Amino acid sequence: MFTANDFIPSQYSQTIENGHFQWSVPSNIALVKYWGKKDNQIPANPSVSFTLNNCKTITKLSFDKKQNTGNFSFDLLFEGKPKEDFKPKIQKFFERIEIYLPFLKEYHFTIDTENTFPHSSGIASSASGMAALAMNLMSLEKALNPVMSEDYFYQKASLLARLGSGSACRSVKGQMVVWGNQTNIKGSSDLFGVEFPYAVHENFKNYQDTILLVDKGEKQVSSTVGHDLMHNHPFAERRFAQAHENLDELISIFENGNLEEFIKIVESEALTLHAMMMTSMPYYILMKPNTLEIINTIWKFRNETQIPVCFTLDAGANVHVLYPNKDKEKILQFIKDELVDFCQNGQYLCDEIGNGAIQIK
Repeated sequence: MFTANDFIPSQYSQTIENGHFQWSVPSNIALVKYWGKKDNQIPANPSVSFTLNNCKTITKLSFDKKQNTGNFSFDLLFEGKPKEDFKPKIQKFFERIEIYLPFLKEYHFTIDTENTFPHSSGIASSASGMAALAMNLMSLEKALNPVMSEDYFYQKASLLARLGSGSACRSVKGQMVVWGNQTNIKGSSDLFGVEFPYAVHENFKNYQDTILLVDKGEKQVSSTVGHDLMHNHPFAERRFAQAHENLDELISIFENGNLEEFIKIVESEALTLHAMMMTSMPYYILMKPNTLEIINTIWKFRNETQIPVCFTLDAGANVHVLYPNKDKEKILQFIKDELVDFCQNGQYLCDEIGNGAIQIK
């Protein structure tokens, strides 16, 4: 078993004065939800996600050796313009990961980042953003320590990403990623995400995710606050057990391709996530009336057509419509005909399963 100490380096064989790296990293959508965490971004229960392909963050990291090594030093640009309000989050991230990357105070960094999806579209940009920054920092560490193995590189990148945003650890590598210790999934860890290690049926290859943008405003409750409300939650222990049970069931579902059983678990997980928010103290509701309209319309359509389309939700109002690639044309027509009116300004994003982070040379 890995411990966090396995990722603390001793010394580096190389020195490097300046340079830059660039990575493109996608967001992801959880099927079994992680909700609630322990210290150091350790999840209270395991989760599994589809890695997305089109909704991604592209981050370029430039670095220059500096004289004064007393503080972290960085500039942050979002879509080419200085973004001061993101800086405290990066500062906190650097403080958390300094033990794993002891060179951080030796450089001045320029972090230039952009998203391929609209800002505040309710896509988890913290997942793709923190993972993209982690990939770039690991590229610098690999330049300082060229003998680093590929496995170590990706595991440590996922570990660092997790310390920036929990779900970011699932964006690093693989089409389906498990994060959190699960007895029946070999290699699974609370420290980093791992590629789902078992057979996956054709039904789940190139799975589609169309994201309906119901509400593009800021969430009234941040995910961090939501996770914290699980500490004294009356149903927390049962929920954590349920996540383990659902993940176990998905192992055989992914292998045998049973879409009916897949839909039951995925929709139940989405609704359970929101049920935990509605039953915490203080309680809150992140769904909007149009979220419910979309869910009911999907249920009606599925009932009438027997096409295996389903929904999932993140901690927000937007709806992810999930469906097999073979039904793509029919579902996109259904979205245009019946669901687009429930989207803010008629906006939705078409995505599908991807493979994770890609370095841009």
